Amino acid sequence: MSIHKIIYLFLSLLLTLPMFSQQINFQRDTAVVFQPVDPLITKSNSEIKNSWGLDLIISTNGFGLGAFYGYEFSDELTGKINFSISEGKDEGEMEVYNPYTGVSVTPDKVNRFIVLPLLFVAEYRLFKDEILDNFRPYVTAAAGPTMIYSTPYEREFFNSLKYGQAHYTAGGYIGIGAFFGSERSNVLGMNIRYYVIPYPKGIESMYKTTKKEFGGISLSISFGSGW
Repeated sequence: MSIHKIIYLFLSLLLTLPMFSQQINFQRDTAVVFQPVDPLITKSNSEIKNSWGLDLIISTNGFGLGAFYGYEFSDELTGKINFSISEGKDEGEMEVYNPYTGVSVTPDKVNRFIVLPLLFVAEYRLFKDEILDNFRPYVTAAAGPTMIYSTPYEREFFNSLKYGQAHYTAGGYIGIGAFFGSERSNVLGMNIRYYVIPYPKGIESMYKTTKKEFGGISLSISFGSGW
């Protein structure tokens, strides 16, 4: 997916997700419920320090899926551990559809890439005292070890996994994002990140072409729960 499409999608979701979160938070049941005199034991937003969830990722390299665990050290600072798995494509790749076989192929492609970063993340909330809790923007940065798994393109995808080779490097990202909804027990947010995942030696991606950078721009939608 191109950078312009990712940015357009980010702006579109930035406008629609807050409305979706408001519907979740303010939807009321019409049934009559008799409540106890003493309130039930519940955690307030200030007591919710832990969170976990999933990330749906769309990037210039393709699609991916991630998972995270977070701990809120203060009202502004949250630390997280994030693991994801996504595609890694060469900029020169171009799929060609064969109408006789019904299969799309990429000419001159040598290897597929699966990128698996394990990153330690810092998130800093912006404008805490100026903006209501149902919209919580933040800046974020992360770094950690990354595995790039290359598999031969000439073989079928699942069959090629046993012929793959692991390559190790370090990676990270910087980004901006926001969480929506005043109820902290439900996590709903989105962010846009710029990943830097260098591999100086290079790995053959296309015929007579090596790939040395596996980062790029990505858009993530996060959802999960807090406790």
